[in-house]
Amino acid sequence: MPWVESASRFFRARHEAASRDDAERVLHSLELAREELTAYFPVTVDGLSVVLHRSAGSLSLARPVVPMAWLATAPAARRYLAGWVGRHELHMLEPAALEQRASGVEGSREMLERTALALYARRVIAESNRDLTPRPTPRRVAQELRWAWLLEGAARWFAGQTDYARPAIARRLHEGGEPAFPPGVRDALLLGGTVIDLLAREEGDRAAAEFACQLHPHGPRAALSRAFGGRPLVRTEEAWRSHLRRLARAA
Repeated sequence: MPWVESASRFFRARHEAASRDDAERVLHSLELAREELTAYFPVTVDGLSVVLHRSAGSLSLARPVVPMAWLATAPAARRYLAGWVGRHELHMLEPAALEQRASGVEGSREMLERTALALYARRVIAESNRDLTPRPTPRRVAQELRWAWLLEGAARWFAGQTDYARPAIARRLHEGGEPAFPPGVRDALLLGGTVIDLLAREEGDRAAAEFACQLHPHGPRAALSRAFGGRPLVRTEEAWRSHLRRLARAA
């Protein structure tokens, strides 16, 4: 089936001809996300091309890093890694494929519906973070791995995915060992947003956005200590683990 292109004011989409309606809905959602994120972040990202894939196989062929990322992600979160964003293109499963990917538990479909928003928020946060190395170098890769919980977590939280993640969080706590604080790379996609959620509850949404826009020179633990008002990190960790348990019980 031939590929065609659709466009909105600030974005473009490449997709199969039969997916035109889905593409237009994705573009509309990105336009709304762009407008909403301008209230929190100093940088907007325009001109991205969204490439919609009908299957995970097609997505993996276009972005070979995706299968490796799946393997590096906790099983409870793998289905929610449904795309990848670069400097000029956002590759993701098309909405019909996202719906098929959802599990039967509450919140799964809603999380996947927000895939485009999470990927776009990730790109905006990366552009807004003044401490990230601007170009794809080994140093940039090391930064993104060390701070994955912050970058992924903030993207997922501002995209609204964390609100629907309770069943997945409950599964993660049941299946795996006790997560690290802050969460490691394996848990960044699913649990990173819970750190941002706790910060937003205590300090507000704008504090969460500011937190995502800088990397503390002394590392994640120093960043968390400062973000939560300078209180001992052990107390913040206790609050976060209590927050995780509450979220899991609410599933």
